[in-house]
Amino acid sequence: MNQLSIEVEGKTVEEAIKSALEKLKLPRNQVKIEILSEGEKGLFGMPGVKPAKVRVTAIKRRSA
Repeated sequence: MNQLSIEVEGKTVEEAIKSALEKLKLPRNQVKIEILSEGEKGLFGMPGVKPAKVRVTAIKRRSA
């Protein structure tokens, strides 16, 4: 039982999740999302010092 899972980085957690969903071609309700890093903003709130990172895993659906 091998689940499809990817790790993706983005400027924000939401951006990373959106990117992962596009890569997996799955809607949000068919995946499990783990936030690995929320990212850190730079001096004066500038983005990009440390990117947000998420792991998105496809949920195996049971057929009836």
